[in-house]
Amino acid sequence: MVLAVLLVGCGLSERIEEVSGPTMGSSYSVKYVSAQSAPAPDRVKAEVEAILAEVDRQMSTYRGNSDIERFNGLPANSCQAMPAPVLELVRVGESLSQASAGAFDLTVEPLLDLWGFGPQSRSVRVPSAEQVAQVRKLVGHQHLRIDGQQLCKDLAVQLDLNSIAAGYTVDRIARRLGELGIGSYLVEVTGELKARGRKADGSPWRVAIEAPRDDRQVAQRVLQLDGYGISTSGDYRNYFEENGKRYSHTLDPHTGAPVTHRLAAVTVADPSALQADGLSTLLMVLGPERGMAFAERAGIAAFFVTREGEGFVTHGTPAFERLFAAEE
Repeated sequence: MVLAVLLVGCGLSERIEEVSGPTMGSSYSVKYVSAQSAPAPDRVKAEVEAILAEVDRQMSTYRGNSDIERFNGLPANSCQAMPAPVLELVRVGESLSQASAGAFDLTVEPLLDLWGFGPQSRSVRVPSAEQVAQVRKLVGHQHLRIDGQQLCKDLAVQLDLNSIAAGYTVDRIARRLGELGIGSYLVEVTGELKARGRKADGSPWRVAIEAPRDDRQVAQRVLQLDGYGISTSGDYRNYFEENGKRYSHTLDPHTGAPVTHRLAAVTVADPSALQADGLSTLLMVLGPERGMAFAERAGIAAFFVTREGEGFVTHGTPAFERLFAAEE
């Protein structure tokens, strides 16, 4: 996913510690207020990277020995014992899929590979209609089933948790920081964020929603966060062009092809970074009209950026504007 969020600094105090490093093909960062009882940065870094390593072993589609990839290699009518976190995310995916009539789907990896955006891709390309139709036969969340501690499939589908794994990881890290006695922090993993508390000088954690530009980073709107996760999905970084037409990495499971609507980016705020991550993907697939209607009906705090001619127009749902009303 393209998760376009910039961290905004404003005079960070000496009491703010930061640990960071590479992860999931991108990076992570944890800033926290180092109170007297807080652990040292080395301890925090070790705890955070232990979680990141666990998620990688369980959910990475880029390593052949992960739990996900072993499951993906199984034929139809197979089951495999899975770690509890994987089963949890499959349940979340099922809920989002049912709520959106299949617009959100955790089994689109073969389509991502076909279009050149997946872990097994060789190059970006526009496949034929026949190729898309053939691969679509191997896509569908309804072909997954949880049986106790096992994940089963009645078709040779391939599971891809990348649309929610980073949000889940942010929540895991945030929960662990709380267990370590850290009450004020800003966690970021591949662009997914969550913040709690205030900085040492009493000011809030502030993040900026990035404008959907592929030439430079520009803040679209600055938000103050406390107890919320933030996720942004967009089509302006991960795409290719062929014969003058732009093809986004966001695929519609119903068509098997990149979305063609005018929605450039959508940001979701939710107490759960996992939910924010999944919902931002879901709304990006639905597009500006259907996505806005879905978000308003469900009371989702979402901020839409839509292409209009040579520029962009923005619109927040009522829940989003209520949440961040005092920040204008």
